[in-house]
Amino acid sequence: MSETPEYTPPKVWTWEKPSGGKFASINRPIAGATHEKELPVGRHPLQLYSLATPNGQKVTIMLEELLAAGHTGAEYDAWLIRIHDGEQFGSGFVGVNPNSKIPALMDRSGAKPIRVFESGAILMHLAEKFGAFLPTEPAARAECLSWLFWQMGSAPYLGGGFGHFYHYAPTKIEYAIDRFAMEVKREMDVLDRQLADNEFVAGKEYTIADMAIFPWYGGMAKGLRYNAGEFLSVHEYKNVMRWADQLLARPTVKRGNMVNRISGEPSTQLHERHEAGDFDTKMQDKVATPT
Repeated sequence: MSETPEYTPPKVWTWEKPSGGKFASINRPIAGATHEKELPVGRHPLQLYSLATPNGQKVTIMLEELLAAGHTGAEYDAWLIRIHDGEQFGSGFVGVNPNSKIPALMDRSGAKPIRVFESGAILMHLAEKFGAFLPTEPAARAECLSWLFWQMGSAPYLGGGFGHFYHYAPTKIEYAIDRFAMEVKREMDVLDRQLADNEFVAGKEYTIADMAIFPWYGGMAKGLRYNAGEFLSVHEYKNVMRWADQLLARPTVKRGNMVNRISGEPSTQLHERHEAGDFDTKMQDKVATPT
């Protein structure tokens, strides 16, 4: 690891220069909209505004699972929000999510539209709305929700901590990488031990806990996050690997991973989803202009 000059924090921090790194152009210490832009609205009851990051994929996997289970009321329009271009700071998006993070959902199925933001809240909203993928028996429900919120509390160490300092930061800081690598490996071990005795994260049933945890920790196990699989020796977590392979085999998970995706092979990218047939006709390998 390269060494960095010692930094002495000032008595009061001020925003005087870009933070550096991939997200420097959109990072800022204030909230609110930067420009006026209304959000599009499609014809389906559920309007999703997102990008295929792990947090975005949680929700599109859930929506595809609901549709496959026969919940026709879960039809949705998935609109692409290009966060690197600052689209999450448009006035319409901020109106749905004042925190300016994807995913954000507008549920227009009732007399009054309901906004839902934060991926865990969206999963709970959909599970309760359709009575699916969230156990009703008290102990099983508590177990499922405990693991859902484990993910919500743990993933920032994986993404904002390890992912940032290992993959995105303009300067490699040994202390920061070591600190967060250790924590991510501990979290992977927590999950691996849970899956040693359970087919799915919360027990015998496939639930929103699996949908929440898979894009982050299943993705890490399969080498899909930050090119860090070898660095973190993810092959050691054999139970997580088994579970990740099991979920990756689900057609619903495959479809959910593709929605609002703008990187990778063109055949894996569906920039926007407005009907089920889009997976057959609007993948980027079928609509992209040859160069």
